[in-house]
Amino acid sequence: MEFISIETIQDFAQDYGYWAIFWGILLENIGLPIPGETVTIVGGFLAGSEKLSYGLVLTDATLGATIGGHLGYWLGRLGGYQLLVRLSRFLRLQESQIADLRDQFSQNGAKAVFIGRFIALLRVFASPLAGIAEMPYLKFTLYNSLGAFAWAATMVSLSFFAGELVPLERLIQLASQFSLVALTLVGLSIGIPFYLENRKKPQPITTIKHPTQTSTSATATATEK
Repeated sequence: MEFISIETIQDFAQDYGYWAIFWGILLENIGLPIPGETVTIVGGFLAGSEKLSYGLVLTDATLGATIGGHLGYWLGRLGGYQLLVRLSRFLRLQESQIADLRDQFSQNGAKAVFIGRFIALLRVFASPLAGIAEMPYLKFTLYNSLGAFAWAATMVSLSFFAGELVPLERLIQLASQFSLVALTLVGLSIGIPFYLENRKKPQPITTIKHPTQTSTSATATATEK
């Protein structure tokens, strides 16, 4: 579901050019409901129509995604874990489960930061989660930069070359469908093992004494005295 129409994004890109592309993608990466993928595709489409420069659109998209990723990382690093623990109460999750999820992300953090660029929602949350998991900053910088460039190059090139053959609306629709399918697969790959692992954990056994047993024990103790 788009919060901003394609027509509005096109108007902004035509009126404000490269700044609209840069800020649109950056703001999406820090969590605002701006369709950064659509912004990037529109930028590439306008470059294919010779209204913008391909190289500058690619540069803006890469910089916006990279800088937005760094801001998201530090938001997660400086206070994201405590916020996540508070939110877990509404999801009926224990803090130990949140810690398990953080550890699982930490083990696959590099892949999540890089591949997450191509997946809806994960593109927004991968960087803060990397900060929450305390992923080493230099390692994050490397994969964040590589992922931002790979994603920007793919989206801009796709719309730049295919824009003459496929309508813009259809390109955006196909990209959104791919992102949703990828998000579903990633969710299942994380959710199913997490669910199965928690089912295997032994539940604490509590012994409830019957009232008659308690009175009998008390009587026996009094008799011994």
